[in-house]
Amino acid sequence: MPPGQARAARVNHEYKRGGALAYLAAYDVHQARVLGRCEPTTGIVPFMNLVTEVMKQEPYATARRVFWIVDNGSSHRGQQAIDRLTRRFPNAVMVHTPVHASWTNQIEIVFSIVQRKVVSPNDFTDLNEVQDRLRVFEDRYNATAQPFQWKFTTSDLDDLLARLDRHTADHPEEASATPET
Repeated sequence: MPPGQARAARVNHEYKRGGALAYLAAYDVHQARVLGRCEPTTGIVPFMNLVTEVMKQEPYATARRVFWIVDNGSSHRGQQAIDRLTRRFPNAVMVHTPVHASWTNQIEIVFSIVQRKVVSPNDFTDLNEVQDRLRVFEDRYNATAQPFQWKFTTSDLDDLLARLDRHTADHPEEASATPET
């Protein structure tokens, strides 16, 4: 039962599995705009479906360059993915985040928001309801969002690394890598 006044949501331990859905999205950092789509699975074809949907729209279709910042997921990893993208869209430039650093990609912030505001709690009756809620989220987000204001500068990074170096020098047992002897 859904939550009511002075009553928490009630969930039966027996449930009917409704399947899974892959939500793929691109984020325009300049306009704070999410462009997403749902697919039955992940992979090269669903990823390229997203790219095609985005790249046929303005301003991306006629832009001189469109940067696709991606993690190292299997659907867009390596030189083959770069070649596939530029063959299909010569103005597209794929840039991979460092391994284990996809958190530097702003779409990961959007996915975190989706997880907290859309997907949790996972109380959907079917996949159509998931798709509908994602679409409503996108519409609302695109109408109200502002570009993220990064406050962490390269100077901040230099300071952080220097502090880590000082700390590691004082506490070698906490170093992430041990020097070779």
